[in-house]
Amino acid sequence: TRFLMRMRLTPDCSKMLISTSSGYLLILHDLDLTKSLEVGSYPILRARRTTSSSGVSPRNSLEVLTPEVPGERDRGNCITSLQLHPKGWATLLRCSSNTDDQEWTCVYEFQEGAPVRPVSPRCSLRLTHYIEEANVGRGYIKELCFSPDGRMISSPHGYGIRLLGFDKQCSELVDCLPKESSPLRVIRSLYSHNDVVLTTKFSPTHCQIASGCLSGRVSLYQPKF
Repeated sequence: TRFLMRMRLTPDCSKMLISTSSGYLLILHDLDLTKSLEVGSYPILRARRTTSSSGVSPRNSLEVLTPEVPGERDRGNCITSLQLHPKGWATLLRCSSNTDDQEWTCVYEFQEGAPVRPVSPRCSLRLTHYIEEANVGRGYIKELCFSPDGRMISSPHGYGIRLLGFDKQCSELVDCLPKESSPLRVIRSLYSHNDVVLTTKFSPTHCQIASGCLSGRVSLYQPKF
């Protein structure tokens, strides 16, 4: 597969996710690293998970998705950033349109079990939350992240970052899953750079966030208690 961009493992190492700049998301289910992961192991890349004659998916079964992106139903998109919820509940994507005129941050819940309609392709991801991003710094990758507890998202936004939540109370994702996809809530916006912010990261051990911009400056933020 061409145009590979990012690869992540779920915390329990049961899934490997690989994103591409052509808008595809590859998921290896029931990951077994003792078996071959070479391309030759997959005679066909299918849009649904392969199953054995017993109805049980084999180890390292491959699923190829084109995740739903708001506003991009009729056009392709590029998945530039890929992160996983620290508890393995969801995946976080930063997507841009092929024409680079829109950017989105999207959260997708992992769905387990058989598809509702056996004849339809299986889809392991469901779009739960999204927000449109500032369309600046075209052509550059913007890296976003979950907080260590998974309650907040830090996302580059123009010359700063936005802290996003699933609701205004920064609740756990599992406590506020909507029936239909809904917007992420902006908890706080932080702007301290003179250039486009390309990356942001929560400290895993301290109440601190870092952001880095195109000109090489790094800013650190911590709350006032």
